[in-house]
Amino acid sequence: MSFSRFLGAAFTLALASTTVQADMLEVQIVTEGVYALVGPKEQRSAENLANNATFGVVVTDEGVVLVDPGGSWKGAQAIHVRIGEITDQPVRFVIDTGGQDHRWLGNGYWQSQGATVIASQAAVDDHKDRGSQQMTGLAQFLGDELSGTEPAYADVTFTDTYTLEIGGLTFEVIHAGQAHTPGDSFVWLDQKDTVFTGDIVYVERILGNGGQSNARSWIEVFEAMAALEPVHVVPGHGHATTLEHATADTYDYLVNLRTQIGALIEEGGDIMDAPNIDQSTFEYLEQFDSLAGRNAQTTYEQMEWE
Repeated sequence: MSFSRFLGAAFTLALASTTVQADMLEVQIVTEGVYALVGPKEQRSAENLANNATFGVVVTDEGVVLVDPGGSWKGAQAIHVRIGEITDQPVRFVIDTGGQDHRWLGNGYWQSQGATVIASQAAVDDHKDRGSQQMTGLAQFLGDELSGTEPAYADVTFTDTYTLEIGGLTFEVIHAGQAHTPGDSFVWLDQKDTVFTGDIVYVERILGNGGQSNARSWIEVFEAMAALEPVHVVPGHGHATTLEHATADTYDYLVNLRTQIGALIEEGGDIMDAPNIDQSTFEYLEQFDSLAGRNAQTTYEQMEWE
C-alpha cells in the first residue's frame, strides 16, 4: 500500500470512529432552529470522549452558534459530525459556559475551524487554574482518545455580560456569579424563549457540588436565570426541559442540601455526619448513590467557612 493510500485509510478509520462516538449524542429539537445535543449522564470515558454533558446548537442564516465545545479535540469532532447532520452552516461562534472540561477543552478544535470562542474572564481564569489537573484526569479516562487535545483559551472575554448578534438573533451571555464552577454563565436567547444554562442546571441526574463550586451563590445564580422565565431550558446535563423541571432537579436540591446541613451544624454535628442528612426526596436522580454523600460533605465545609 502506498503512503498516500495508507493515510487515506487511516483518515477514513478515524472518521468512522468519530461518527460512532457522535451517535452517543442524541439530537433533541428544542424549538425552531434550536437543538440540544444530549450526551451520556455517566462518567467520562474513551467511548463518550468527555462529552458526558449537554450542548446547545443554534442555526442562523449567518452560521451556527455552539454552546460549549466538547470535552476533547475528538469530542469536538463528534459534535461537528452531529451538527453536520442538522445544517450545512459553519460554526461561527462557540460559547464556553463554565470551567468543567466539556465546557472548554474542545476549544482548540473549533478555533482550527475558524470559530471565535467566547467565555467569561472568570471561566478563563478557572481554565488556567485547573486545566493541567483536568488534562491529567482525562488522560486516565480517555487514554489515546485524548490525542490532539490541548488547552486553548477564549478569543473574547467579558466580566459580567456579553451580547452577540448574528443572523437576526441576540445572545446575551450572563455571568451572574459562581455556581458549579467560578466562571459559570447562562446564555439567554430571547427570540426563542430559550436559555442555555451549562452546569447551572442539571436534570435527570444529581448535580455535583465540588471544591470548585459554591452552593449558596449557585442558588442565587439559578434565581437570576429563572427570573427570565424561559419557556425552554437547555441544561448542562440531561434533556432540554421546562423551568419547573429544572427547579425541581437543581434548585430544590441545592436548597434542601443547605437547609439540611445548616440544621446539622446547629445541632453540633460534624462532617462525618453530613452524608446521613435526608436527601431521600432526590433518590430518583441518576448518580445519586455516588454523589449525594460527597455533596453533603462539601456543603458542610462550605458552610463552616461562611
